[in-house]
Amino acid sequence: MFEELDAPGEWYLDRQTSTLYFWPPADIASGDVYVPTLQTIVAIHDAAHVTLQDFTIECCEGTAVQLRSTTDCRVAACTIRNVGGQCSHGIAAVALEGGRRNGVVGNDIYEVGSHAITLSGGDRKTLTPAEDFAENNYIHHTGVFYKQGVGVELSGVGNRASHNLVHDCPRFGFLFSGNDQVIEYNHVRHVDLETADTGAIYSGGRDWLTPRGSVIRYNFFDDIYGYGMEDGHWVSPHYAWGIYLDDNTAEVHVVGNIVARAMRGLIHFHCARDNLVENNIFVDGTLQQMEMNGWKDYSGFMDQMGPAYEEFIKLPAWKKYEGFQKGGHPKEAVPMGGNRFLRNILCYPNPDALLYRPNNLRYPSFECDYNCIWHFGQPLRVAVPSTPPEKQWEAWRKLGFDQHSVVADPRFVDAAKDDYRLKPDSPALKLGFKPIPVEKIGPYQSPLRASWPIVEAPGTREAGMRIGAGKE
Repeated sequence: MFEELDAPGEWYLDRQTSTLYFWPPADIASGDVYVPTLQTIVAIHDAAHVTLQDFTIECCEGTAVQLRSTTDCRVAACTIRNVGGQCSHGIAAVALEGGRRNGVVGNDIYEVGSHAITLSGGDRKTLTPAEDFAENNYIHHTGVFYKQGVGVELSGVGNRASHNLVHDCPRFGFLFSGNDQVIEYNHVRHVDLETADTGAIYSGGRDWLTPRGSVIRYNFFDDIYGYGMEDGHWVSPHYAWGIYLDDNTAEVHVVGNIVARAMRGLIHFHCARDNLVENNIFVDGTLQQMEMNGWKDYSGFMDQMGPAYEEFIKLPAWKKYEGFQKGGHPKEAVPMGGNRFLRNILCYPNPDALLYRPNNLRYPSFECDYNCIWHFGQPLRVAVPSTPPEKQWEAWRKLGFDQHSVVADPRFVDAAKDDYRLKPDSPALKLGFKPIPVEKIGPYQSPLRASWPIVEAPGTREAGMRIGAGKE
């Protein structure tokens, strides 16, 4: 309303008269004022082998660059900023819709109203991949208007996000659905700044199909905040995880990631099933390191998942998903069945933190072993029902878990500086842990980089916030 225009930086548009009222935050003669008049700046449809390179693209109300039903096209080495309005989740700085083998490469994307990049395409019934990719991009300050705005969203089949740096987002760094997606060698930090029940990376489907065949590997996720209401006050950090496998996320391989500092936990299985989580490093979860929650026996969501199962179980392409074939009908399957948590490193100093919180877990359907666990000599606690804290670790092992795991210092090179490489005498190596190629994580120098070296924009990190010492 016009009457609410009462502070510097605010504006009001009278759509009937096309008059813009603006209260500038500083002397209006000291800078420029831009008003978008376009919804989309570049739209490429039904084309092939087109490259848009070395442009600065800004000032539009919707998606800035749209590639629809294209093949082997590229958006490369561009700076894309100040785009996207207050519209729905479909708005992005760059959106690839359908098509094959298109790439968003080496761009600097920031101050965008919603998502930075969206990738979709591929055929779900035949599992034909789109092979679209987002690589070597620097993304920050997304979701200026739409607070579900993420760094990269992947949907469809067979797309990839790799070597991106993402920070200062209101919600996820990566959001993925569909099937056979690959998220690898990315660095995501200081995200989930304005929402709760969130993570650095997230998937969930409630369809019994999503996101089978996907891989999350060799990423570094750190400082995952969350923001929400507690006891009548808005607080941060709040209710956020690192890797969030939500709502029946199934058959995802989570391998070789480093996850450091999150309030609720470093990985969360919520009704997730048939996932393999191995060879990861989990550091300093405030409340617990790994959390599992699920429906006890029945949920109304099972009814809506049944038709998808009944349709897709007959399709030849879907025979490759072992969990899908063996898991059975949603109404008959064991909740959270088939998850495996193997050869991970868990290191956390907080004396009040739990190691695991396995709520509503069907114990015979979960495998947890060969982990290296270090709580700096303090007792290990697992939320085993009806068990006092001092006996929880013993009770957990009596249930058959962590039989070959060791409680020992993993011997990081320099954890205080987030250098989680292992020294040669690390006990984790004797358990079969494979070194993570940390030198490959994040963006790299290339002729198709908008800027190099990347100078990271100031944000939450520079404001002094840190997990465990949040500011309201």
